[in-house]
Amino acid sequence: MGENKLEGVIEGMVEVFEEYASTGEKKHQIDMEELKTMLEKEVEQSGLKDKMSAEDLKEAMELLDKNHDGEVNFREFSRCVAALAKGYYKQKRGKGKKKDDS
Repeated sequence: MGENKLEGVIEGMVEVFEEYASTGEKKHQIDMEELKTMLEKEVEQSGLKDKMSAEDLKEAMELLDKNHDGEVNFREFSRCVAALAKGYYKQKRGKGKKKDDS
């Protein structure tokens, strides 16, 4: 990863996208259902699910395939990851609903 934290975050995000996009039929896009399943699994296993509200998780997942073409491009993926980060930040700062308050 990069030499500083922000560079590492950016590189990591691009690498995750490219890893999954390289297995899809369309270059530079990921099958939406496949990616959604992967993200749900990652969120569950990493413990992120307990660190943000159900509403924030739902909002992030709705950003996948915003143009309804069945594929997730980098813009859609970026918005989803940003929404996950926003939800995590809100919970960390105590500004969001708790997971069980929804």
